[in-house]
Amino acid sequence: MAEISDGANYAPKGKPAPVVKPGEFVFSAVGLYHGHIFGMCNGLTEAGGVLKSYYDPNPVYMKNFAARFPDAKAASGEKEILDDPDIKLVAGADITSRRCALGLRVMAAGKDYFTDKAPLTSLEQLADARDAVKKTGRKYAVYYSERIHVESAVFAGQLIEQGAIGRVLQVIGFGPHRLGAAGRPDWFFIKKDYGGILCDIGSHNIDQILYYTGAKDGKVARSQIANYHHPQYPELDDFGDCQIVLDNHATGYFRVDWFTPDGLQMWGDGRLFILGTEGFIEQRKYMNLGFKGQGGGHVFLANGKEETYYHVEGKIGFPYFGKLILDCLNRTENAMTQEHAFKAIELALIAQRDAVVLEGAPR
Repeated sequence: MAEISDGANYAPKGKPAPVVKPGEFVFSAVGLYHGHIFGMCNGLTEAGGVLKSYYDPNPVYMKNFAARFPDAKAASGEKEILDDPDIKLVAGADITSRRCALGLRVMAAGKDYFTDKAPLTSLEQLADARDAVKKTGRKYAVYYSERIHVESAVFAGQLIEQGAIGRVLQVIGFGPHRLGAAGRPDWFFIKKDYGGILCDIGSHNIDQILYYTGAKDGKVARSQIANYHHPQYPELDDFGDCQIVLDNHATGYFRVDWFTPDGLQMWGDGRLFILGTEGFIEQRKYMNLGFKGQGGGHVFLANGKEETYYHVEGKIGFPYFGKLILDCLNRTENAMTQEHAFKAIELALIAQRDAVVLEGAPR
């Protein structure tokens, strides 16, 4: 089961839904620093992928990964994986600032790359990644898990595609997380390594804003960051928010923070509100406040025909992973376009760069 108290190691499991025959899509994992690698590999194996091998220079991470995926082989090094002709994709959750460099090496080796969010930490890295995609023709896919690996988020997208709320006008997201500082590695508190809160958690939210509004681009109208309550970690942003105006005139707003209280049943009460011309949708992604044991997957819909509550946990699945596998095999873009993946982090980086530093934050 996914660890509900710790977002860093939250690794959803779905029902197997293979899109390929056994052995048709082989992948490996390199860079095991963040626990999201478990969810990434779960999704790919449930869609029919075969996890052949894995590597990280840290033996502790190697041991932890082996316990989760005992059938995979521990590689002697990154080179062994990059030189393996059987491997079509490399999944990685390295230190955030090192994810781009790993991706460049993976794509140069002729393989597709699937990285944890945030996929990189600077606009310079983004330019390098875009250039590498253009030169190699390989994919730089991103695990924006708060949309692609959350059933309420998948279902909300399906409702919008069916016209349930008309044209989407605004998306408002809340992404609180539990800090759990004692269990975090040192790099998590160094801004050049994690990128800042609007880059890190914020990239999730911008992905969702772009997706649900159907926008291709947008402008950051205002963004803010602060370190309100953690002076012992002077480079940590423990709060951030952002307002975006999209190219189709829809708007988006999100707030992210590290203030989930210890008494909450979940690592974060993630919620998303989608306003349309003919109705609205609310997602309570991971829990229903005050009702323990219900789990996540709560979706509320109101439109001209109905007011409905859906509990979709365990019923929708995670189609992104099967689509990604088929995209890699067929060179299509049905799971997520490359430009969308890059645009979400581009706007997050701009929001982080231009953020107003609120009182109590480091200067």
